[in-house]
Amino acid sequence: MKQIAEIFSQGEEIVCGQTVDSNAAWLSQQLVELGFTLKRHTAVGDNLEDLIALFTEIAERADCCICTGGLGPTSDDLTAEAVSIASGQPLVFDAQAFADIEQYYARRNRVMPEANRKQAMLPQSALRIDNAYGTAPGFALQFKRCWFVFLPGVPSEMKSMFTSLVRPQLLQSFDLQPECLVSLRSIGIGESAIQQCLADFDLPDGVQLGFRAAPDEVQTKLLFSSGFPEQEKHGCVTAVADRIGDYVFAIDGLNEAQGDLLEVVADEMSKKHYTLALLETASQGQLAAKCLGCDWLRRVEVNLDWGRNTGADQAGAGDLQPIAKVWAEQLKAREQTDFALVQLYSGSAADYRDKDKAIVLYNALATPGGVVSTQLNAHGPLKHKQNQAALLALDLLRRYLQDKCL
Repeated sequence: MKQIAEIFSQGEEIVCGQTVDSNAAWLSQQLVELGFTLKRHTAVGDNLEDLIALFTEIAERADCCICTGGLGPTSDDLTAEAVSIASGQPLVFDAQAFADIEQYYARRNRVMPEANRKQAMLPQSALRIDNAYGTAPGFALQFKRCWFVFLPGVPSEMKSMFTSLVRPQLLQSFDLQPECLVSLRSIGIGESAIQQCLADFDLPDGVQLGFRAAPDEVQTKLLFSSGFPEQEKHGCVTAVADRIGDYVFAIDGLNEAQGDLLEVVADEMSKKHYTLALLETASQGQLAAKCLGCDWLRRVEVNLDWGRNTGADQAGAGDLQPIAKVWAEQLKAREQTDFALVQLYSGSAADYRDKDKAIVLYNALATPGGVVSTQLNAHGPLKHKQNQAALLALDLLRRYLQDKCL
């Protein structure tokens, strides 16, 4: 039977929406990878009665709960007190925790406020979790069914403590059977189209199918049960990837993570010491911004007035593709790069800004072996069109590098 875990976040700022609870998302990923089944995320404000009630509830239904926040020195930090009351054990002074807090201030040539003494008061049965980056020690204890772990709400402190101290302890204490999540990352195809591609594919027993649509990609997720045969797993992933087709740019979860679209392109460009020159129009500099810091990007030109000054809003599809190809060849020759990528578009300035109108994108890539090109539509609000234009241009380069150009 799989172990059930929950995430519990404390803080008025989280409940009121002033702070996005990124801790819960990060911790959930860690626990799922370890083999826990995540059942709930819960957030409670700085109210002692609510905290006590929630600790008592979780203690009855979960095997493990990771709690963040409420370990500070101020009056609204109530975690230790609530745990003490809920579990019926007193708070006791931890001399080592207090010494660590004093040293934290001493290293900074500051006097420790008396209020920080509160952070060294831990429930009697608690196992202290040292904090090398802040004043708040964490702690862990067993309360009824559940093993509770309490960590600071500061993300950098929490992540360091979980990775170095909590994770190894969980692996030792629980009989975990981690599942394997494989994500096929694609661009240029939507969830419903992928679902249609897989309509006639029978998933093996022990495999769950899911999707996640993000602004820059769609992920097709295959969750394999613990102990699923490795050869069958690879066969299943290959079959799904073949059905989705050339839209798949990376597969994470089988071996090392391949990363997002830019990471895939950058890895190929760097490995082969390729160089690129770029002319942008519709993406308005978004593509250059995505490639910031990539030493293989040697030249960038951004034509902000393309639509207004060239009559592109009147040009038909047959007019711009040849222009894009010629310009790509000329840019490659002028800059003496391995590749030159030119992006043009047709559609009026009003269409470009109208979320209900589409523009037509013409991407041409001059390569060592000739010119390849695509003609695609971009939809939605202005910023979405710009991002789409940048990604679809970059994807043409990716397709060539992966030998997937049509």
